[in-house]
Amino acid sequence: MAAQAELNGELARLRAAVPQLTGSLVVGIDGKVLAEDFGAADGGPRGARTADVLAAAQRLSAAAALGGVREFLVRGDQGWLAAHTAGDSAVLMLVTEAGTNVGRFRLEAAWSAARIAALLAGAPEQLEKTTS
Repeated sequence: MAAQAELNGELARLRAAVPQLTGSLVVGIDGKVLAEDFGAADGGPRGARTADVLAAAQRLSAAAALGGVREFLVRGDQGWLAAHTAGDSAVLMLVTEAGTNVGRFRLEAAWSAARIAALLAGAPEQLEKTTS
């Protein structure tokens, strides 16, 4: 389907723009994986956990009177995890290596999240989890 191909194309564009990117997911707020680029690994558990963390970030942001969540960033021993909301219905989750240029990474992720939000707003019923 065209919308699915466009989502996958956006994840591929993001991987080309951020060479240290090791994986990416587009996850519905219900935890359903809409698109992924993690190689052969199954994104199911990561999808549900991403939705859970988004919900927790939203509660924390509300408690701190920061408004809606647009991004959250986690630095681990082995790299970075970032998530950007993609409209009201999804989140873009990304994982990178430790040596990533975080400024560039965040900028590219924000651009991709905006493109993904536009794709989802145009045809959310056409999106299915990829099986490749």
